[in-house]
Amino acid sequence: MTHPQQYVKTNIFNKVVTHVHPPHTTTVYKLHINHQHYFPYTESCVNECCKTHTMCGVPVNPCCPQGPFGF
Repeated sequence: MTHPQQYVKTNIFNKVVTHVHPPHTTTVYKLHINHQHYFPYTESCVNECCKTHTMCGVPVNPCCPQGPFGF
């Protein structure tokens, strides 16, 4: 018994599958606030003056002449 000769015919269909990988860039703007604290030192000087009035004896009255004993 003879077998029929068999042939295989292959048809190839090319299919393109695209893969998109888009890059993304995020730009961050960051504000840094530096609080600087200063404590300037100041100094003051005070000059004080004290006055005293001392009555040494009886004041002379120019309207009345002094007597022989000074009063």
